[in-house]
Amino acid sequence: MSIIRIYNETDTTNLLFTSDRQSRIAERLNDIGVRFEQWSTTSTLAPGASQEDVIAAYQADIDRLMQEDGYQTVDVVSLSADHPQKAELRQKFLSEHTHSEDEVRFFVAGEGLFSLHADNKVFEVLCQQGDLISVPANTPHWFDMGPNPGFIAIRLFNNPDGWVANFTDSPIAERFNRLEN
Repeated sequence: MSIIRIYNETDTTNLLFTSDRQSRIAERLNDIGVRFEQWSTTSTLAPGASQEDVIAAYQADIDRLMQEDGYQTVDVVSLSADHPQKAELRQKFLSEHTHSEDEVRFFVAGEGLFSLHADNKVFEVLCQQGDLISVPANTPHWFDMGPNPGFIAIRLFNNPDGWVANFTDSPIAERFNRLEN
């Protein structure tokens, strides 16, 4: 079940908690310019599925987004709990950062915790299978895949170089929740 929690940025007071993905999650994220959609996940794909198979299963939705928003490249990230570099990969995303382009992720399987820093609040979004999230360019955020990752996500980029982070050097991410899986 997808969840959003909204906190005051300074004292971690929980201002909202909901798992109503169809309206409340999308509505609250839309208020800060974040796109949140639910896609059908009728294909059964497990971590380790080939990039080609994952993209083929969702080609129509990928094509729609590429046409609507001008994305140039697409790839797939798939991590399992037995990945030898899981701790290093997790650490890479845990600090607050921005991107010069939208960060678009569709969760084909598994889950991940996106935390967005906007409007003097922190929006924690637990994305799960079927969730698409698009974090606008220059929005401070961080991501946690947990200590035992198990997910497949499709990523879309405007920048052919792919994922490029600009770290803010803010310690804010250290004060908020981590994904414990």
